[in-house]
Amino acid sequence: MGKYFGTDGFRGEANCTLTADHAYKVGRFLGWYYGELKRRAGDDSAPRIVIGKDTRRSSYMFEYTLIAGLTASGADAYMLHVTTTPSVAYVARVDAFDCGIMISASHNPYYDNGIKLLNSRGEKIDEATVALIEDYIDGELEVFGKKQTELPYATRDKIGKTVDYASGRNRYIGYLISLGMYSFRGVKVGLDCANGSAWNIAKSVFDALGATTHVINANPDGFNINENAGSTHIEGLRKYVRENKLDVGFAFDGDADRCLCVDEKGNVVNGDHILYIYGTYMKERGKLAGDTVVTTVMSNFGLYKAFDKAGISYAKTPVGDKYVYEHMAAHGHRLGGEQSGHVIFSKYATTGDGIITSLKIMEVMLAKKLPLSKLAEPMEMYPQELINVRIGDKDAVLNDSDVCAAVKKVENKLGSDGRILVRASGTEPLVRVMVEASNAKTCKACAQEVVDVMRKKGYVLNE
Repeated sequence: MGKYFGTDGFRGEANCTLTADHAYKVGRFLGWYYGELKRRAGDDSAPRIVIGKDTRRSSYMFEYTLIAGLTASGADAYMLHVTTTPSVAYVARVDAFDCGIMISASHNPYYDNGIKLLNSRGEKIDEATVALIEDYIDGELEVFGKKQTELPYATRDKIGKTVDYASGRNRYIGYLISLGMYSFRGVKVGLDCANGSAWNIAKSVFDALGATTHVINANPDGFNINENAGSTHIEGLRKYVRENKLDVGFAFDGDADRCLCVDEKGNVVNGDHILYIYGTYMKERGKLAGDTVVTTVMSNFGLYKAFDKAGISYAKTPVGDKYVYEHMAAHGHRLGGEQSGHVIFSKYATTGDGIITSLKIMEVMLAKKLPLSKLAEPMEMYPQELINVRIGDKDAVLNDSDVCAAVKKVENKLGSDGRILVRASGTEPLVRVMVEASNAKTCKACAQEVVDVMRKKGYVLNE
């Protein structure tokens, strides 16, 4: 991770840690850099950069400042307007854009925002380019063999233009509809759009495939994105599914790259369940490359036990769909993801895509003619305790000898019947302490033991 960019882009509180000036500079660099790459390849045409945003109030500010920077450097900015992160990745890939930008802080509250960057293949942008952007922000850019104290402005006919590209978003919707393998007619589906990017896309897709679609949290006002809604606050959808006797429910996050499910009984079906359900479905049909699913270190013990029983191998990566995708691409795997609901189907997308995830779960339900509860039943989740601790200096905590000793003590206590994982968040000022064990009481006690040491050493903020 860099100074400004984490595992999922440049994220922070709008106009505090992520300002309009930051966005302008990111736009200035990208417009100039991709133009320079083209010129060096003998192509004098303007760079084409596609940009989307979620429903936060500040997303408009960042959209306009990014576009000002892009066009000032000679790039043409194609505006998808309010849309999902995976739609930007899709359009960047299929329409041969030089770069894609998504303005979103995903599942964070409305006052945060972020800038996610995607390459021409719709993948998270490479670390080398991110490092150059950070150097430019700090006035230390050296690239193409020279120090760039000031980037040149485009002038006259080289100044970039903006293009309304809502048609790109509409074609993405058409692509999603094309992935429906079965008619959804007669299936009662609940969608929680988190008052975010999915609000004007998800229902269109499910309606087109014939579902009886019920939607909640699809009235964004700039401030209510993720507020008691979506995949991070799934209680509302659970209640809605039960009360309305729906067959299934799907909850997206703010930019719709995540999806969690609710079965017909109102139980949560998380990302690990989804990997098990679709992984076994693919294996049964001989479609699971290498009989392997890519997981992260945060995946549940129960998933691995279920995979062992099903004869499915698994890889483990650091937390972040970026790392999951990189491993999948390097080894040719077709399915991977996180417990949080970032699930990647590499045949169909280069990022987690919440709506594709929901369509794939519908596919399994309809193909097997089974309710979601039955599909998830063979995987038994281990109890898990996760404590998010707000910390000022994450590196200091992770390297503190007393904290490390407390972690080692818990590891010895758990033995082979559990595990502890302590890691820094890539997007927030948090250290996450996660314990899995055979019973919930042990999980809670062990996690709290480590947090108490952090508190005693004075690392914990806002207490």
